Amino acid sequence: MEQLGFAIAVLCLIALCIYVLCKALQPAKHITRRDGTPNDEKSTLSDPYHDIEPLRNFDWSTTEPIKIRPFKPKYHLTMALEHCPLSELVAIDNTYLERMQIRKSVMDQHPKETYQCYEPCVPAVMEMYEWIFGTYLPRRFPTMYRLFDSSYIPADTKSTASFLYNIPAGKYIALRAATAEEALYTLGYHVDDDILILLPLSTAPDGLPIYHLQAYVCCFPSGFRTDEKISLPLASIHSPVPGYKAKLEKSMDKFFAKLELGKAVRRVNWSITTNDLLYSQGGNHLYSGGKMDSGVSAETSSSSKPVGGGNAKTLDVDAPDVEQKIEQQKKDVVVENCRLRCERQTLHRLPNTKALVFMFKTYQYKLEDLKAEGSGPELAEAIPGLGQGSVPDMAFYKRGVVWGDKVVEYLRS
Repeated sequence: MEQLGFAIAVLCLIALCIYVLCKALQPAKHITRRDGTPNDEKSTLSDPYHDIEPLRNFDWSTTEPIKIRPFKPKYHLTMALEHCPLSELVAIDNTYLERMQIRKSVMDQHPKETYQCYEPCVPAVMEMYEWIFGTYLPRRFPTMYRLFDSSYIPADTKSTASFLYNIPAGKYIALRAATAEEALYTLGYHVDDDILILLPLSTAPDGLPIYHLQAYVCCFPSGFRTDEKISLPLASIHSPVPGYKAKLEKSMDKFFAKLELGKAVRRVNWSITTNDLLYSQGGNHLYSGGKMDSGVSAETSSSSKPVGGGNAKTLDVDAPDVEQKIEQQKKDVVVENCRLRCERQTLHRLPNTKALVFMFKTYQYKLEDLKAEGSGPELAEAIPGLGQGSVPDMAFYKRGVVWGDKVVEYLRS
């Protein structure tokens, strides 16, 4: 009997060991802690703000800029939104280092115009900064950005904070900024997207919140002054856009109010400019009803050279001499200087402050390149289509009445 009891005990012990071994060999379900470190606890939970899909073999230096070709035969003013994974918020290409220098030059020359933060938005700016540099960039682009603690940093840095190392630029970025202005400047320098942050500061008649611009870093405005937009609600920001109030205002306010956490959307737009200026606070639009930008002393081209001229080409289409001025501006159009200018725009909500973040990256394309790739006829058809869709005034707003004839003739030649 004693031998039988001993044998049973041994068998039970063996079974227990086999059970423990099998459990140990089972793959653990992987999740990520909010601090960015891996955690192998079993869980089905995920965090879209930290589960960023990495581009492990990404080579920024050989990646060409995205080709955006959104033109249609007739222009219809719509939201035209599509889903955008949070992983795809930022697009980087082989212009990155050049654009970094242009952005820095613009911010240094025009600090007030290019970055500002109102006090209520400080927490949101800090949240955006810490997420972009502490989580998004090192996870999305591990070949470009690497996290280090202070022990890896040269002694003269005089900081105990952790850092992100921008490998292409050879620069360390502190994961905590001292001020909101410093955070915006650093975002503007290292991220080739303009960033506008909005908070719900008023209420619509239906009870939904209305979002107001409260902070921005905007290095490449296309014919507007961002410093004149700060504090304004969406409707006032877009007031110069023909058809916005009638066709988009309510749907835009509703969409902004209801955008869910962890969700992002994107859209694209296009226009033609008569120069290669990336920083342009005027001259890209004609306005009706006296709604005009107030002017600016200098602009910056894609070659980072300051160019004078200000806002001279921004005209009120209701002015008595507008036809004569448009004819004069037509004569000044040099097709070789014209560019197709597109924006890749995204919108998402920050998880803690719940602020909305609108980002856009500006792309410019030479018309000769569009012809060479075979897109010339399509764009040539879309240009007169600006005035044939749901908002005919768009042909004036985008200055198509100035550059349209020469550009179409060139594209069809």
